[in-house]
Amino acid sequence: MLEYQRDFLNFATEIGALKFGEFTLKSGRKSPYFFNAGLFDTGSRLARLARAYGHCIQASGIEFDVLYGPAYKGIPLAAATSVALATELGRETPYAFNRKEAKDHGEGGLIVGTPLAGRILVIDDVITAGTSVRESVEIIRAAGATPAAVVIALDRQERGQGKRSAVEEVTEIFGIPVLSILTLADLIAYLEVSPDEEHRLQTMRDYRQLYGV
Repeated sequence: MLEYQRDFLNFATEIGALKFGEFTLKSGRKSPYFFNAGLFDTGSRLARLARAYGHCIQASGIEFDVLYGPAYKGIPLAAATSVALATELGRETPYAFNRKEAKDHGEGGLIVGTPLAGRILVIDDVITAGTSVRESVEIIRAAGATPAAVVIALDRQERGQGKRSAVEEVTEIFGIPVLSILTLADLIAYLEVSPDEEHRLQTMRDYRQLYGV
């Protein structure tokens, strides 16, 4: 695990954005952990999240021209990550986001921010059914640009209804990589070196055995 990942994981746990215990997911599964990106809800918390996104993007080496945040959750993520890339990592990065409904007055149009051109990196919190990614890819291609990758905060690395995860399905369907700040494997590695976490570690391993990909 890289230093930025460990720092982010520690911080997410500290503020309760990442919790270990027993949680019922929308799928009905009993999960031994839960990640709530909505708790990055202050300036300092959002800055820490954006910094982690920035380091993840930099570490990936992915080439892109514009950072794109799908409405609504992706909007603050794109803006904050653009700031983090510029101020902390020395990379000036234009960003854009979409409106849910096209504006028919003023400047008009569906896209706010820099025009979508070249290679576009989509930023979001998680991937569940892949609906948001599909909409983003359609918007990007309609503008004549190319989707370069998707970056998310957490990849749960677990199967959906079939044998593949939502992330694997996105990669296969759209032919683009999915980057993530953290994965289920990272959470397990974190617990493996944490004192007095043997019980939680075992429940995480059991969960991966049942649902992992």
